[in-house]
Amino acid sequence: MKALEKIWIVGASSGIGLELVKILLQNSYKLVVSSRTATSNENLLQLQEKYPQTLYLLNIDVTQDDFTQSVKEAWSVYDGLDLWFYNAGAYEVMSIDQWDKQKFIQMNSTNYLGAVKIMTDILPYFKKQKSGKWIWNLSLSTFFGLPKGGGYSAPKTALLNLAQSIQPELKLINIDLQVINHGFVKTRLTAKNDFDMPQLMSPEFAASKIYEAIKNNSSFEISFPFALGAFLRFLSLIPYKLSLFLTRKML
Repeated sequence: MKALEKIWIVGASSGIGLELVKILLQNSYKLVVSSRTATSNENLLQLQEKYPQTLYLLNIDVTQDDFTQSVKEAWSVYDGLDLWFYNAGAYEVMSIDQWDKQKFIQMNSTNYLGAVKIMTDILPYFKKQKSGKWIWNLSLSTFFGLPKGGGYSAPKTALLNLAQSIQPELKLINIDLQVINHGFVKTRLTAKNDFDMPQLMSPEFAASKIYEAIKNNSSFEISFPFALGAFLRFLSLIPYKLSLFLTRKML
């Protein structure tokens, strides 16, 4: 595959997305960056002032239904894209006594359906170009559902399952699909957690790991940190009687 130079990042107003934008701009990539309020986000506007030729801001709400015009605009900025990176995410901690139907719907719309809707509109462009790469930012929680976090991890897991399903077909038309499964990152989302988060990472560190994957790694899955990922994989492999006993102990 040719070098990745032109990238569309969906979900970059803060956290990992924003830090990844900074790294990519410093390394001369051309970016289209989207969030619900990208064109009024102070951090992104400051970056655009510094990199006016290589940073284009495009407002997108991933819960919207029609992405036809947004995809067309993102594609036309630099006359094509090499990489589409889906980084949008919604997260709420909910015990069964706190279940909120609208929050479940919001997380499903953001963590899963947003990617599905964009991919169906953007696929024809990549097919015509006959090359490209997609990266979807997921979570280590796709390995095993954890207490109070299912509203977040269930749609992320659905997106992982979808990626596994379509990767062979995309590969046949020269489109690489990669998923990022990472652990706890210190952001406004994880600030909602009232429990210890093992191997908590900074957004800068997580973004640097993803940047290395963009540059050098063609594996289907990139996961980090190792210890937490290994534990969650272990839960997915042992009998449910034991794994669910262990997660019950987390309550």
